[in-house]
Amino acid sequence: MAEKLRTWGVGFNDSERILQSLENQRFFDDLRFARSFSRDKVVYGKWGKRKITLALRAKRINQSDINEAFDEIDEEEYLASLHSVMRGKARSLKEGNTFEGRTKLFRFGVARGFEPSLVADFIKSGKVWGEEDEELEDED
Repeated sequence: MAEKLRTWGVGFNDSERILQSLENQRFFDDLRFARSFSRDKVVYGKWGKRKITLALRAKRINQSDINEAFDEIDEEEYLASLHSVMRGKARSLKEGNTFEGRTKLFRFGVARGFEPSLVADFIKSGKVWGEEDEELEDED
């Protein structure tokens, strides 16, 4: 916002006063932005925390605000996003449940910003290929 005010020709002192006034009125709040950005990217964008962190850092959000925003993300919702995106990708892989297919799937999950350990655990569990889901559907 400071850059925008500078391009409009607003002086430094006036710019500082305007920005302080806007901050006091909570017109802009980095923590509020980080919370909504994180939540939306997990739910709608199916992004992992690593990718969200990089995007928020690019927007000059403090790491403490990023960490606090992540504390509010529901872990079940986060894992559901991981499972959804990984299953979708697994269906599109012609290699299937082979070494090459699992490697491509792992790279895909990490590129989406999910933690490598979560991606690896999910692939190892067999859930990505629908093996456990079929058992659960038979019980219902």
